[in-house]
Amino acid sequence: MHDLVFGYKKILITVNPHSDMTKDSLPNIGTVATKEIDGLSIRYAQVGVSNGIPIFLTAPWPESIYSFHRLVTHLAEEHQLLLVDLPGFGLSQSRFDIMSPEAMGDFIIRLLSNFGIRRTHAIALDVGTPAILFTASKQPELFESLIIGGGAMRPDLADGPLKELIFSPTGSLATIGADGVKSYLEQAAVLTPAPIIEDFRAASSGRRLEDATQYVRGYIQDSPKLEPLLSKIKTPTLIIAGKNDKIVPPVNGKFLAERLPNNRNILLEADHRVWEEAANEFNDAITLWVDEDYHLLVAPRYLH
Repeated sequence: MHDLVFGYKKILITVNPHSDMTKDSLPNIGTVATKEIDGLSIRYAQVGVSNGIPIFLTAPWPESIYSFHRLVTHLAEEHQLLLVDLPGFGLSQSRFDIMSPEAMGDFIIRLLSNFGIRRTHAIALDVGTPAILFTASKQPELFESLIIGGGAMRPDLADGPLKELIFSPTGSLATIGADGVKSYLEQAAVLTPAPIIEDFRAASSGRRLEDATQYVRGYIQDSPKLEPLLSKIKTPTLIIAGKNDKIVPPVNGKFLAERLPNNRNILLEADHRVWEEAANEFNDAITLWVDEDYHLLVAPRYLH
């Protein structure tokens, strides 16, 4: 089973984009703390200016809020950022009843309310994609725009180790821990600094890998409920992913592009970890989107 698990080869501060981490320290992504929300300890980071529409980011799996350490330096000088390890991911606490896309989408509503956020740009890649789409279908007024991609939209559209995980029996990963993401982290370490890799490793320690896997098992029952809702989500949406992704193939972005009424679909020259493997192009696309491009998709009929 080991080979099947990710066997892929409130004061805000401003980040100095010219400062860098040392080889032994995590990068500066702002004020990192934990907060109890809905009875769970949630790790988050806040950084940037205190005015304007904030940007909410959720961590991809099996990574953490430090995945976006490069993007933070692009956005923090002009935007307020809230980076969050959702329940069961990164170093946030898990609970069984929240570990499915629709339940996580409902949790995001409570989380944004807890931080006093009434409207936001949301960057929710990978496992965040189906959750944020459920949120947007229920509370569209929360979102100025969405940035999604790299998330499986149906179990049959996943591939490789992710597909194996979706159909794995409950409890089957309870004793594997971080060994289950060893090959993923070894590949990630080619581009990602060692202290961040250690943070990712901690995110899958003990039972955490099993708890996180319960979320993707939830695709089986939640994906059929999400599909008919997509045509009703009118929020301007950027779909961005790697064109060579073998975990969540590009057909998933096409699936979204054909159903969301107000979107732009971008494929970058990358595998799954588009935020690192095509970092410059990814960061430029996100910055341009939140600064101006999303306005181009806000047609008059979406302004009411």
